[in-house]
Amino acid sequence: MLITRYWRLLFVAMLALLHLTAMRGVEDIWARALMLAHFGLFILWQPFMRGEQKLTPQQLSVIVLVCVLVLFFWNWWLMLLWLCVLAGVVGGKVFLYQARWQRYFHLTVLSYLVSLLLIWVFPQLLPGFSQTNELRLFTQYGLPLLFLPMLFLPAAADSGEAPQVVDFFYSAFLFMIIALLVLGSFAFMTLGKVNYPFALSYSLLSIAGILLLLGLTWNPRAGFAGLGMLFSRYLLSVGLPFEQWLFFLAGLSKAEAQPERFLRQACAGLGELPWVSGGAWRSSVYSGEFGQQSKNLVEYTDPELHLRVYSKYNLSPALTWHFHLLGQMLGEFYRAKLREQKLQQQSYMQAVYETGARMTHDMKNLLQSLNVLCAATEREAAGSEELQALMRRQLPVITQRLQQTLDKLRQPENGSSSAVQALDWWRGLRRSYAGQNIELREDWIDDQATLPLELFDSAADNLLQNALAKRRLQGDFAISVSFACGDAARLEVCDAGHAIADETARELLRGPVPSNSGLGIGLYQVARQAEARGYSLVLAHNAEGKVSFVLSGPLKPAA
Repeated sequence: MLITRYWRLLFVAMLALLHLTAMRGVEDIWARALMLAHFGLFILWQPFMRGEQKLTPQQLSVIVLVCVLVLFFWNWWLMLLWLCVLAGVVGGKVFLYQARWQRYFHLTVLSYLVSLLLIWVFPQLLPGFSQTNELRLFTQYGLPLLFLPMLFLPAAADSGEAPQVVDFFYSAFLFMIIALLVLGSFAFMTLGKVNYPFALSYSLLSIAGILLLLGLTWNPRAGFAGLGMLFSRYLLSVGLPFEQWLFFLAGLSKAEAQPERFLRQACAGLGELPWVSGGAWRSSVYSGEFGQQSKNLVEYTDPELHLRVYSKYNLSPALTWHFHLLGQMLGEFYRAKLREQKLQQQSYMQAVYETGARMTHDMKNLLQSLNVLCAATEREAAGSEELQALMRRQLPVITQRLQQTLDKLRQPENGSSSAVQALDWWRGLRRSYAGQNIELREDWIDDQATLPLELFDSAADNLLQNALAKRRLQGDFAISVSFACGDAARLEVCDAGHAIADETARELLRGPVPSNSGLGIGLYQVARQAEARGYSLVLAHNAEGKVSFVLSGPLKPAA
């Protein structure tokens, strides 16, 4: 739009008309016409309503009232009031802009308005005050020189298109300061019987002293919390007891585990606040309402929660800010409940996955043992003594392992906690892997020591089957197993193959890792199983020609 594009030229034209009106005097009919034109340009520039907004009957009534006042009742007091209002509006924009030239522009405008008010307009109201010819010339021809920097100061690229914003607090504060300056000067002249320059100086010094005192008490340096802290505490306690609300949310969070029920009860508690008449909430799955609707509405939205609250009264900015803090706290608690529920689901799925993975590896090991028997049957004659000896060694072990697997499938939550004599387990392992070209070495074994059967069976089967698969891929190399039960149980499986890649070795036993023969899920399951029973499975050596895994832990004496 043309108006927004040349908004600064429009603003300077508005100030020029105001200047001409003040110079001609309030009694001049052309001055009143110029004032109407000035007010029309102000309506085009004003930051309170956007151009596409339709005017309400109340707004039209205000515009008509101002026009009537300008045409029939315009005087220096109304001019003074209008300059104070305009200076407050412009001054409220000074603290909002971060660009240096934007602040300079509004400071220049504010300087012009205050100078026109104090040098020309206010003295017209003082009885017996006569302006000098030099002061009149300065006002008529010197103050308009400020229009030149207003026109030529750099402007932001989007200053015409962006919506204008006014800080109401600073605008009201500046309006009261200017009004206090004018009224204070009038009081000093009337009661103190001093001339206008001295009265204006006294007023400026008094206001400066009061502002300095307020600044020191707002943020003091002597240990006192200050008015700023008291003001913040007031804002944080207006209409909404935060401590009670946090206590309510914390207690509800402990009592209610389901996110949706927690949200429903929390919103019901929100309806108990004195300024809340009702509301509605909507999450990703559910929605609900509470209380009654009203015309005063505030909304809070985040990715997980949309909250709408109806108030019995028109909400002030402080209460609106309160509500957004309230909604943010409720949203944080609700997201924590969602994360807790997701973690529970992930834990359940992980337990199911780990149980299934252990069963899968047990079945795989049993299948490998059966494949060994089938291959031996094909090589040997049906009645040979070696085949019969192999069958006598392997079939009882396979039967026992299969029974343990079936027991775990029937009662997976109990697992297997059976113990076995360390010497008996070692002898069974030697029988199972006899004839596999594996060196089996034993150190001292305590006759009374017992081992967790499931852990050592899983560890031995996974480590030895991985070593045998590695030998089939890389060629013939030595595989050795050593077992000892002295002060602690220690099982080591070592092969003379190639070293494991460093990237794979760093993640091995911590989670699934890609490799030539699988993902290392079996070793990961054994490592977690060992941790649960107080043992540890580690990659002890990883060098070319020597790769060894060690399972070790405290012994459990036989009962």
